[in-house]
Amino acid sequence: MEFTVREVPVHYAEHGSGTPILVLHGAGVDHLEIAGALEPVFSNVPGIRRLYPDLPGMGRTPAPETISSNDDVLDILLGLIDGTIGDEPLLVVGHSYGGYLARAIANRKPDQVVGLALICPVGAHTRDVPEHEVLVSSAGLTDELAADLEETYRSYFVVQTAETLRRFQDCVAPGMSLVDESGLTRIFSHWKLRDRPEAGEVYPHPVLVLAGRQDATAGHAGPRELIEQYPRATFAILDRAGHALMHEQPNLLQALVTEWLVRVREQSAT
Repeated sequence: MEFTVREVPVHYAEHGSGTPILVLHGAGVDHLEIAGALEPVFSNVPGIRRLYPDLPGMGRTPAPETISSNDDVLDILLGLIDGTIGDEPLLVVGHSYGGYLARAIANRKPDQVVGLALICPVGAHTRDVPEHEVLVSSAGLTDELAADLEETYRSYFVVQTAETLRRFQDCVAPGMSLVDESGLTRIFSHWKLRDRPEAGEVYPHPVLVLAGRQDATAGHAGPRELIEQYPRATFAILDRAGHALMHEQPNLLQALVTEWLVRVREQSAT
Protein backbone atom coordinates (compact mmCIF):
# COMPACT_ATOMS: atom_id res chain seq x y z
CA MET A 1 0.00 0.00 0.00
CA GLU A 2 1.06 3.63 -0.47
CA PHE A 3 0.16 6.95 1.07
CA THR A 4 1.71 10.16 -0.19
CA VAL A 5 3.08 12.70 2.28
CA ARG A 6 4.85 15.85 1.06
CA GLU A 7 4.91 14.32 -2.43
CA VAL A 8 6.73 11.26 -1.09
CA PRO A 9 4.92 7.94 -1.74
CA VAL A 10 5.33 6.07 1.53
CA HIS A 11 5.06 2.32 1.05
CA TYR A 12 3.66 0.31 3.92
CA ALA A 13 2.26 -3.13 4.64
CA GLU A 14 -0.96 -3.42 6.63
CA HIS A 15 -2.41 -6.43 8.41
CA GLY A 16 -5.41 -6.98 10.65
CA SER A 17 -7.99 -4.64 12.10
CA GLY A 18 -8.63 -2.94 15.41
CA THR A 19 -6.33 -0.74 17.47
CA PRO A 20 -3.67 0.68 15.11
CA ILE A 21 0.01 0.08 15.79
CA LEU A 22 2.76 1.78 13.79
CA VAL A 23 5.87 -0.41 13.61
CA LEU A 24 9.20 1.14 12.55
CA HIS A 25 12.22 -0.81 11.35
CA GLY A 26 15.90 0.03 11.76
CA ALA A 27 18.45 1.43 9.32
CA GLY A 28 19.71 -0.47 6.31
CA VAL A 29 16.74 -2.82 5.91
CA ASP A 30 13.02 -2.54 5.16
CA HIS A 31 9.81 -3.35 7.02
CA LEU A 32 10.19 -7.09 6.45
CA GLU A 33 12.69 -7.47 9.28
CA ILE A 34 10.53 -6.19 12.10
CA ALA A 35 7.35 -7.59 10.56
CA GLY A 36 8.92 -11.05 10.48
CA ALA A 37 9.78 -10.77 14.16
CA LEU A 38 6.48 -9.36 15.41
CA GLU A 39 3.79 -10.96 13.28
CA PRO A 40 3.93 -14.17 15.38
CA VAL A 41 2.98 -12.01 18.37
CA PHE A 42 0.00 -10.44 16.67
CA SER A 43 -1.23 -13.74 15.31
CA ASN A 44 -2.01 -14.62 18.94
CA VAL A 45 -3.32 -11.18 19.98
CA PRO A 46 -6.50 -10.24 18.07
CA GLY A 47 -7.81 -6.75 17.47
CA ILE A 48 -4.57 -5.08 16.33
CA ARG A 49 -4.21 -3.25 13.01
CA ARG A 50 -0.52 -3.34 12.11
CA LEU A 51 1.09 -0.76 9.82
CA TYR A 52 4.68 -1.41 8.74
CA PRO A 53 6.08 1.48 6.67
CA ASP A 54 9.32 1.43 4.73
CA LEU A 55 11.21 4.43 6.08
CA PRO A 56 12.49 6.98 3.52
CA GLY A 57 15.48 5.71 1.56
CA MET A 58 14.71 2.09 2.41
CA GLY A 59 12.48 -0.55 0.92
CA ARG A 60 10.05 0.96 -1.58
CA THR A 61 9.86 4.44 -0.01
CA PRO A 62 12.15 6.89 -1.83
CA ALA A 63 14.26 9.61 -0.21
CA PRO A 64 14.12 12.59 -2.59
CA GLU A 65 16.27 15.67 -2.04
CA THR A 66 13.41 17.27 -0.09
CA ILE A 67 14.10 14.80 2.73
CA SER A 68 17.40 15.90 4.21
CA SER A 69 17.15 15.24 7.96
CA ASN A 70 15.53 13.09 10.62
CA ASP A 71 13.16 15.99 11.25
CA ASP A 72 11.92 15.52 7.68
CA VAL A 73 11.51 11.78 8.26
CA LEU A 74 9.55 12.49 11.44
CA ASP A 75 7.28 14.88 9.54
CA ILE A 76 6.66 12.15 6.94
CA LEU A 77 5.66 9.69 9.67
CA LEU A 78 3.39 12.20 11.39
CA GLY A 79 1.71 12.82 8.03
CA LEU A 80 1.32 9.08 7.52
CA ILE A 81 -0.39 8.82 10.92
CA ASP A 82 -2.71 11.70 10.12
CA GLY A 83 -3.63 10.21 6.75
CA THR A 84 -4.04 6.52 7.64
CA ILE A 85 -4.96 6.55 11.35
CA GLY A 86 -6.30 10.02 12.03
CA ASP A 87 -6.83 10.90 15.66
CA GLU A 88 -7.48 7.34 16.91
CA PRO A 89 -5.43 6.12 19.88
CA LEU A 90 -2.44 4.19 18.57
CA LEU A 91 0.64 2.26 19.67
CA VAL A 92 4.16 2.73 18.31
CA VAL A 93 6.98 0.19 18.15
CA GLY A 94 10.52 0.85 16.93
CA HIS A 95 13.72 -1.15 16.52
CA SER A 96 17.09 0.64 16.59
CA TYR A 97 16.75 3.78 14.41
CA GLY A 98 13.01 3.16 14.39
CA GLY A 99 13.11 3.42 18.17
CA TYR A 100 14.54 6.94 17.96
CA LEU A 101 11.71 7.95 15.65
CA ALA A 102 9.11 6.12 17.75
CA ARG A 103 10.12 8.05 20.86
CA ALA A 104 9.82 11.31 18.92
CA ILE A 105 6.30 10.41 17.76
CA ALA A 106 5.24 9.61 21.33
CA ASN A 107 6.78 12.91 22.44
CA ARG A 108 4.82 14.83 19.80
CA LYS A 109 1.55 12.94 20.39
CA PRO A 110 1.56 11.86 24.08
CA ASP A 111 -2.23 11.88 24.30
CA GLN A 112 -2.75 9.84 21.15
CA VAL A 113 0.13 7.36 21.48
CA VAL A 114 -1.11 5.16 24.33
CA GLY A 115 1.73 2.64 24.27
CA LEU A 116 5.39 2.63 23.21
CA ALA A 117 7.75 -0.33 22.67
CA LEU A 118 11.46 0.13 21.97
CA ILE A 119 13.73 -2.71 20.85
CA CYS A 120 17.48 -1.98 20.97
CA PRO A 121 16.77 1.75 20.54
CA VAL A 122 19.46 4.21 19.51
CA GLY A 123 19.28 7.89 20.38
CA ALA A 124 20.91 11.22 19.71
CA HIS A 125 24.14 9.78 21.15
CA THR A 126 25.37 6.27 21.80
CA ARG A 127 27.83 5.45 24.57
CA ASP A 128 29.30 2.54 26.52
CA VAL A 129 28.83 0.13 23.63
CA PRO A 130 30.58 -3.26 24.02
CA GLU A 131 32.78 -4.81 21.38
CA HIS A 132 31.05 -7.23 19.04
CA GLU A 133 31.21 -10.66 20.64
CA VAL A 134 30.01 -13.87 19.00
CA LEU A 135 28.62 -16.22 21.63
CA VAL A 136 27.51 -19.10 19.40
CA SER A 137 28.95 -19.92 15.98
CA SER A 138 28.16 -23.03 13.96
CA ALA A 139 30.93 -24.29 11.66
CA GLY A 140 30.42 -23.92 7.92
CA LEU A 141 27.23 -21.96 8.43
CA THR A 142 27.78 -19.23 5.83
CA ASP A 143 29.69 -21.18 3.18
CA GLU A 144 27.03 -20.45 0.55
CA LEU A 145 26.52 -16.75 1.35
CA ALA A 146 27.92 -14.01 -0.84
CA ALA A 147 30.85 -12.19 0.78
CA ASP A 148 28.92 -8.98 1.52
CA LEU A 149 26.02 -10.87 3.07
CA GLU A 150 28.35 -13.00 5.15
CA GLU A 151 30.12 -9.92 6.49
CA THR A 152 26.82 -8.30 7.45
CA TYR A 153 25.50 -11.45 9.10
CA ARG A 154 28.71 -12.03 11.04
CA SER A 155 28.83 -8.43 12.30
CA TYR A 156 25.11 -8.25 13.17
CA PHE A 157 24.44 -11.53 14.97
CA VAL A 158 26.07 -12.71 18.18
CA VAL A 159 24.18 -16.00 17.95
CA GLN A 160 25.11 -17.58 14.63
CA THR A 161 23.06 -20.72 14.09
CA ALA A 162 21.05 -22.24 11.27
CA GLU A 163 17.90 -20.61 12.70
CA THR A 164 19.35 -17.07 12.91
CA LEU A 165 20.84 -17.48 9.44
CA ARG A 166 17.39 -18.40 8.13
CA ARG A 167 15.92 -15.31 9.77
CA PHE A 168 18.69 -13.19 8.26
CA GLN A 169 18.05 -14.55 4.78
CA ASP A 170 14.26 -14.25 5.07
CA CYS A 171 13.87 -10.93 6.91
CA VAL A 172 17.09 -8.90 6.73
CA ALA A 173 18.91 -9.60 3.47
CA PRO A 174 16.00 -8.81 1.09
CA GLY A 175 15.87 -5.17 2.21
CA MET A 176 19.60 -4.56 2.10
CA SER A 177 19.71 -4.25 -1.69
CA LEU A 178 16.90 -1.65 -1.66
CA VAL A 179 18.74 0.94 0.47
CA ASP A 180 19.41 4.37 -1.01
CA GLU A 181 22.85 4.88 0.54
CA SER A 182 23.25 8.48 -0.62
CA GLY A 183 19.78 9.34 0.63
CA LEU A 184 20.47 7.89 4.06
CA THR A 185 23.83 9.67 4.23
CA ARG A 186 22.05 12.96 3.56
CA ILE A 187 19.36 12.27 6.16
CA PHE A 188 21.73 10.98 8.83
CA SER A 189 24.06 13.95 8.39
CA HIS A 190 21.30 15.85 10.22
CA TRP A 191 20.68 13.17 12.79
CA LYS A 192 19.56 15.08 15.87
CA LEU A 193 15.90 15.95 16.05
CA ARG A 194 14.89 19.53 16.82
CA ASP A 195 12.43 18.34 19.45
CA ARG A 196 14.66 15.89 21.31
CA PRO A 197 12.69 12.90 22.61
CA GLU A 198 14.73 12.87 25.80
CA ALA A 199 13.69 16.47 26.54
CA GLY A 200 9.96 15.79 26.42
CA GLU A 201 7.42 15.55 29.19
CA VAL A 202 7.24 12.42 31.30
CA TYR A 203 5.30 9.87 29.24
CA PRO A 204 2.45 8.31 31.29
CA HIS A 205 1.54 5.25 29.23
CA PRO A 206 2.86 1.65 29.28
CA VAL A 207 6.31 1.28 27.75
CA LEU A 208 8.54 -1.66 26.93
CA VAL A 209 12.30 -1.20 26.49
CA LEU A 210 14.40 -4.19 25.42
CA ALA A 211 18.18 -4.17 25.16
CA GLY A 212 20.69 -6.85 24.16
CA ARG A 213 23.46 -7.55 26.64
CA GLN A 214 25.89 -8.00 23.76
CA ASP A 215 24.50 -5.19 21.56
CA ALA A 216 27.52 -3.56 19.91
CA THR A 217 25.38 -0.95 18.12
CA ALA A 218 23.03 0.52 20.73
CA GLY A 219 24.49 -0.95 23.91
CA HIS A 220 22.34 -1.22 27.02
CA ALA A 221 23.48 1.80 29.07
CA GLY A 222 21.55 4.32 26.95
CA PRO A 223 18.32 2.29 26.82
CA ARG A 224 18.54 1.76 30.59
CA GLU A 225 18.49 5.53 31.16
CA LEU A 226 15.21 5.87 29.25
CA ILE A 227 13.17 4.46 32.12
CA GLU A 228 13.55 7.79 33.96
CA GLN A 229 11.31 9.35 31.31
CA TYR A 230 8.92 6.40 31.30
CA PRO A 231 7.48 5.66 34.78
CA ARG A 232 5.29 2.86 33.33
CA ALA A 233 8.22 1.12 31.66
CA THR A 234 9.29 -2.48 31.78
CA PHE A 235 13.02 -2.64 31.02
CA ALA A 236 14.85 -5.87 30.23
CA ILE A 237 18.43 -6.62 29.23
CA LEU A 238 18.51 -9.95 27.45
CA ASP A 239 21.64 -12.07 27.54
CA ARG A 240 22.56 -14.01 24.42
CA ALA A 241 21.30 -11.10 22.34
CA GLY A 242 22.96 -8.37 20.34
CA HIS A 243 21.42 -5.76 18.05
CA ALA A 244 19.61 -8.65 16.34
CA LEU A 245 17.75 -9.38 19.59
CA MET A 246 14.49 -9.88 17.69
CA HIS A 247 15.97 -12.92 15.95
CA GLU A 248 18.22 -14.24 18.70
CA GLN A 249 15.64 -14.22 21.52
CA PRO A 250 12.31 -14.51 19.67
CA ASN A 251 10.46 -16.31 22.45
CA LEU A 252 11.34 -13.72 25.09
CA LEU A 253 10.56 -10.92 22.62
CA GLN A 254 7.11 -12.35 21.94
CA ALA A 255 6.35 -12.91 25.63
CA LEU A 256 7.40 -9.38 26.64
CA VAL A 257 5.61 -7.67 23.74
CA THR A 258 2.45 -9.64 24.55
CA GLU A 259 2.64 -8.57 28.21
CA TRP A 260 3.11 -4.93 27.10
CA LEU A 261 -0.01 -5.18 24.93
CA VAL A 262 -1.96 -6.50 27.94
CA ARG A 263 -0.82 -3.51 30.02
CA VAL A 264 -1.82 -1.10 27.27
CA ARG A 265 -5.29 -2.63 27.01
CA GLU A 266 -5.74 -2.58 30.78
CA GLN A 267 -4.91 1.12 30.98
CA SER A 268 -7.08 1.94 27.98
CA ALA A 269 -10.01 0.17 29.62
CA THR A 270 -9.83 2.27 32.81
